[in-house]
Amino acid sequence: QVQLVESGGALVQPGGSLRVSCTTSAFSLEHFAVGWFRQAPRKAREGVACITRSDAITVSSNSVEGRFTISRDTQNNVVYLQLNDLNPEDTAIYFCARKERGSASTCSLEPDDYANWGQGTQVTVSS
Repeated sequence: QVQLVESGGALVQPGGSLRVSCTTSAFSLEHFAVGWFRQAPRKAREGVACITRSDAITVSSNSVEGRFTISRDTQNNVVYLQLNDLNPEDTAIYFCARKERGSASTCSLEPDDYANWGQGTQVTVSS
């Protein structure tokens, strides 16, 4: 059974850093792309970053570019999202999901292209 489980969310002070993890099972990261998304209260879910089957990455060109990055550990089947220089606007539930629509060799930040969503991990940025 395909599963993606997020972990690592926490309360962080502005300017701090955090790494959240997406532990996957029942499929290979060398065969599928995985994306990270976030959803703040009363806002739509938005794409943050994606990593393809061939390790190519895309990071959203909105406010996270230059601060967030995505990576993976194919041996342990984990996809990471590194969040740096956090600010209160980054407060959200962070989700990962497997890309199901289109090629696994291309990235997408559209939530509708993904399925098998995890339960999310809460990141709160506050002093």
